[in-house]
Amino acid sequence: MTALAGALVGAYGVFLLYTAAVFGWKGVRPGPGMAPGRRRHRADQWLIQAGLEGVRLSDFAAVMIALFVVATALAYALFGSVVPALVVGGFAATFPLASYRSRRQSARRQAGEAWPRMIEEIALLTGSLGRSVPQALFEVGRSSPEDMHPAFAAAQREWLVSTNFARTVAVLKARLADATADATCETLLVAHEVGGTDLDRRLAALVDDRIAHLQGRKDAEAKQAGVRFARRFVLFVPFGMALAGLSIGDGREAYSTGGGQLLVVVALAMVIGLWLWSGRIMRLPEEERVFVE
Repeated sequence: MTALAGALVGAYGVFLLYTAAVFGWKGVRPGPGMAPGRRRHRADQWLIQAGLEGVRLSDFAAVMIALFVVATALAYALFGSVVPALVVGGFAATFPLASYRSRRQSARRQAGEAWPRMIEEIALLTGSLGRSVPQALFEVGRSSPEDMHPAFAAAQREWLVSTNFARTVAVLKARLADATADATCETLLVAHEVGGTDLDRRLAALVDDRIAHLQGRKDAEAKQAGVRFARRFVLFVPFGMALAGLSIGDGREAYSTGGGQLLVVVALAMVIGLWLWSGRIMRLPEEERVFVE
């Protein structure tokens, strides 16, 4: 019973370390200190940015639980003890978070690379070709990356129903959940409601800003490429050595002793801690969204 309680405390500690490193959560609670409605809103926004708009949080949690069970069983077969198996299971349960975070970053990167071209096309359509601002926005949306198509389709449906561009822009911003989309939509909204002849100049300035921002992030990611590759050894090398130790002498029996379990838990905690720490120091700051309702 004591071993089980210690294992649960250790697994919860791994969860707290991961959420602190990845999401910046503080304290010992299982979530950040905010109202339940706001937590749900942030979670929904996170799933939308990862391209998982239709995924329910309960399904997400079910995947984490399944990974915990499978990883715990495999680790128990490897180490022959409960405590290290539960620690490994707790760490494996965070893989969906890391995977969807990576997918979210990839989707945002693709959107960031597409927006300068899309803004230039909007400027061309509203200037030389005489399109209205909503019409130009929807035409450009049809040539956007595939992950962005549902957001533009929903915004166009709202426009056809209400012909209210402010509500249309709000739908598009909520579906895209992206800082560049916020700035672009607000610029187009002002141009549509107020009018004026300087829309081309504003959009050109926005394009220059987005290109400079994108190039800066690309340079930073290129400098980190070698470090990111080396970071994978934090996971692969220790577990490879653990597998090799099973075939040397009485390696499997050593894992099942009290001292062996303690050393395995300490080693796992060090590996997980280094993995989270290295990921945190290499994480690039995310651009804050603007005009979010």
